[in-house]
Amino acid sequence: MSETALKTIKTLCLRVKDKHAKTLCAQAREVNLVWNFINELSEKHTRRTGKFFSAYDLNKYTTGSSKEGLSLHSQTVQAINEEFVTRRIQFRKLRLSWRKSSGVRRSLGWIPIKKSVIRYRNGQLHYQGQIINLWDSYGLADYELGSGSFSEDARGRWYFNTTVKTQNDQNTAITSVGIDLGLKECAVASDGQRLTGRNYRKLEAKLGIAQRANKKLRVKNIHAKIKNRRKDELHKFSTKLTQEYGAIFIGNISSKDFIQTKMAKSTLDAGWSLLKTMLEYKSDCAGVVFEEVNEAYTTQTCSCCGNASPSSPKGRAGLRIREWTCSDCGSVNDRDLNAAKNILALGHERLAGGILSI
Repeated sequence: MSETALKTIKTLCLRVKDKHAKTLCAQAREVNLVWNFINELSEKHTRRTGKFFSAYDLNKYTTGSSKEGLSLHSQTVQAINEEFVTRRIQFRKLRLSWRKSSGVRRSLGWIPIKKSVIRYRNGQLHYQGQIINLWDSYGLADYELGSGSFSEDARGRWYFNTTVKTQNDQNTAITSVGIDLGLKECAVASDGQRLTGRNYRKLEAKLGIAQRANKKLRVKNIHAKIKNRRKDELHKFSTKLTQEYGAIFIGNISSKDFIQTKMAKSTLDAGWSLLKTMLEYKSDCAGVVFEEVNEAYTTQTCSCCGNASPSSPKGRAGLRIREWTCSDCGSVNDRDLNAAKNILALGHERLAGGILSI
């Protein structure tokens, strides 16, 4: 395998020191101005001609914008045009949402940048004649920086996002694992590993106190803490699985089926979609097999004898039952662990079927 094939693209996110926030906010307002201009221009052109502008076409209309008072780099303006065209195609809309620079519904700051206009030297980022200090926890000096952006979060903190090429660590494990997703516990693996999750529930009382006291900054901080804790747990859980196993199988449960029910809060707190996304791209980088399998009846089927036991928990009334005894073989089954083992068995069947069909 060539050296190029062993490398993958990784996204890094680094905190920008607060003293640069004012300057970045001013540039973000100019980005919004350019975005709204090309948004309106593209809509008028499409209504008049029936054709869409490409990024190349938009570049012609925004050339020389720096001479009109904008401080943005010309390649930043081009990056805005490219992003606009990408999102218009993605959402299939004639006109995208306006970016607002003020008011209650102000758009969070965003400044796209190309790799040719940034340099990292002596622990500092050089961009458009500015020296920007970062909290460098990755050691950027060891990487070749790619395109990226500056972005603002709800608390007014700014981050530098960039792509880098990293060496792949190919997994040589031959064992496999099944994962059952749930609400009582976010995920249970067939080897007994458990991810509890429920980060929102843990801080729900403090969040309610802050909301009733109308402490907006406190509310934003708690929401950020919940989000960071959830992502940290999911990253650690998914990384460990992709390092230890050569094949990962997960149930095809969908959040969309639950967010319209009374279980919506717990569903969104679990972060199933984010976990699946992490497992998918990490498995791809590590050379691990990742498959979603149909998890129908995995809870009701005994993982020991393979029979659908009459004593197994069924329906909404059976959600409270966490442990049950199989009436056929007498084995005592943990609800989620039993389902994870059945998902693993289904994954083996699919894997064997795929091999036989080749």
